Amino acid sequence: MRTQSLVLNASFEPLNIVSWQRGIQLLFQGKVEVIEESDEEIRSVSITMKIPSVLRLIEYVPLKRKTHTVRFSRENIFLRDSYKCGYCQKKFTKKYLTLDHVVPVVQNGRKTWENIVTSCMTCNQKKGGRTPREARMKLHITPREPKWLPATTLQLGISFTPKKWKIYLK
Repeated sequence: MRTQSLVLNASFEPLNIVSWQRGIQLLFQGKVEVIEESDEEIRSVSITMKIPSVLRLIEYVPLKRKTHTVRFSRENIFLRDSYKCGYCQKKFTKKYLTLDHVVPVVQNGRKTWENIVTSCMTCNQKKGGRTPREARMKLHITPREPKWLPATTLQLGISFTPKKWKIYLK
């Protein structure tokens, strides 16, 4: 069972993707209503229920789009770099990707959007604790902080979009 739930704002804007367990938690806390259910069920001693596929918040959460900053995370760096190695330009699944400091930590490189790129394991090992120039490797991207909207991030961030979600992600 690998079911997740799409969480919509009260205005039906996509906000987040949560585990089915978190979705049920939100439902029992009275924070959401179920819009779509999956075909899978969960059972306890006293109840049987379908797993929620799409949930809508009861109360509207205002989004600050103009001041929105993208959270610095492994997944968001993979998304920014389109799951491509910054050095060999090949596309990989995240299982075969690592994060590389352009200026290595041993040379005072920082953990920032501008210093981290997606790298395949082979290129990362080849580069080692050197800069791309020292390792004689070409960096094909210019790493910078992305300026995405949350809905765009959701559309890009899921590799398999359940049919029941598609009308909410347009």
